[in-house]
Parts: sequence; structure tokens; C-alpha cells
Amino acid sequence: MSSDIHIHTHHGHHHDFGMMSLNRIFIWGIALNVVFVVAEFAAGFWYNSLGLISDAGHNLGDVFSLVLALIAFRLAKVKPTVKYTYGYKKSTVLVSLLNAVILLVAVGFILGESIEKLLNPRPVNGDAMVWVAGIGVVVNAVTAWLFMRDKEKDLNVKGAYLHMAADTLVSVGVVVSGLIIRYTGWYAVDPLIGIVIAVVIVFSTWDLLRSSLRLSLDGVPKNMDYEIIGKIIAGTSGVEGFHHMHIWALSTTEIALTTHVVVREWERMEEVKCRLKEVLEKQGISHVTLELEMPGKHCCECGGKNA
Repeated sequence: MSSDIHIHTHHGHHHDFGMMSLNRIFIWGIALNVVFVVAEFAAGFWYNSLGLISDAGHNLGDVFSLVLALIAFRLAKVKPTVKYTYGYKKSTVLVSLLNAVILLVAVGFILGESIEKLLNPRPVNGDAMVWVAGIGVVVNAVTAWLFMRDKEKDLNVKGAYLHMAADTLVSVGVVVSGLIIRYTGWYAVDPLIGIVIAVVIVFSTWDLLRSSLRLSLDGVPKNMDYEIIGKIIAGTSGVEGFHHMHIWALSTTEIALTTHVVVREWERMEEVKCRLKEVLEKQGISHVTLELEMPGKHCCECGGKNA
């Protein structure tokens, strides 16, 4: 068998323009954050600030997340083959799951370091914390703004947006702790901010972890209601009933559905099929596979007759 067999796909190139602009946004976000991470790490070591070092570590995790998401976007565009008939679309789901796990590992590191420093406080430079974290507020806010427009369209983009929005708040927290140290000399506020950072990351990551895990297990995507989709199919003209319905994610942006549909009149089969695909497309399900059956006929998978 030739390996260049054409695999038919239901999706055209309607995602390409969005993909291109998102690629550019990811590259800008990565470049901005790499420069800032290097500067923040250096300042953290120089001024002995765990607040800065832990924030830089979290930002480095975000850079890694952005790079992974960018790779996943590129893989999602690879054409299907005879071995990977859906292409590599699912890599976008695996990357969002991996990113959530990476962030939770970072939380453990930050908590450990913060507790150690809380027990053994060391003096830090409040002024340095203020100006470095101040730059961080700007960098993170700009990056979050870049992803804001597309955050509801894709789990990876939402993840990037949430990380950057959380980072913005975290940097504001570091600025506040720097000001407190400058005016009161209360050094314990630095590791306390580290603990707050960890809590913020857990809250911003939890939903991403849950959604990614659900999609990895081929669960019904969060924005899909199985019952409502069932009612839409049952309420479509010419449909007698349906069974064996499955809804799952092909990627973080594409949803698939398969079901057996019982049609009232065989002559209207094509009409019913087209109408169903049209109504399901409006619900955001772009890859629909239907098995049409007549009332009373034997369904192999049911082990009995259709309703």
C-alpha cells in the first residue's frame, strides 16, 4: 500500500488564518517573556529575593508552556496519514495537560523554597523587587492582552492567557511586598508572597488540568451538553430516534460526534443527514459521522431492534 494515500478530511483551511496570527502571538509572547525571565533571575540572585526568583521560575514555566503550545499548533496542521488518520490534532490536548502538570510541579518547588526562607529569613532589597516586578507587570499584562481575543476558542490559548493574567497579579504582589520591605523592613513578606504566588497558580491551573484530563480521556468537552445535543438530534425533522451517540474532542478546537440515527423515510435520508450536520455545525461540532437506519431494522451493535 502506498503511504501517500489521500485521507479525506471534513475540515478545510478555515483555521489557517487564525493559526497564523496565533503563531505570531505565541512567538511575540515567548520572546518578551524570555528576555524578562533572564533579567528577573539575575536580579533575584543579585538581590537575594526569593519573590523574584520564584516569579522568574514561574515565568520560565510559562515560556516552556508557550513553546509547547506553539509546537502543538504546528502539529495540529500536519495532514492526516494512513497511520495517523486524524493527523496530530490530539497533541494540542496532551500539551495542555502537560502544561497544567508542569505548573503544579512549579507550585511544589515555590512552596518548598518559600517555607524554607520563612523559617530562615534573609534580608532582601525592596527597591530592586519593586522595579523588576514593575517591569513584570507590564510584560505579563501585554502578553495576556495578546491572548485575550482567542482565549475562548482554544484550551491552549486559554491556558496561556490564564498564566499570563495570573503572572500579572503575582508581579503586582511582588511590587507590594517590595514596598512593604522598603518602608518597614519586614523581610518575611517576601516568602509569604512566594506562598501567595503558589496559591494563585493552583487556582488558575485547576480548571485547565480538569478540562485537559477530560479531553485526554475522550470525555464530552466542557462547553458541550450531551442532553441538549441529543434533544437537537431528536427534534430534527425526519428523525425517529437515535442511539450510540459519542461526543469527544479531536483537538482543543475541534469536536467530533458519531451516532446511529433512525430515519422515518429512507427517501429523505440525504436531506436528514445534511440537516443534522448543519444543526450540529452550529453547535460547534465540525466532524460528524452518522449511521442512518430504518425503524424496526436490526442494529448490529444493539443486539436487537431499533426504537
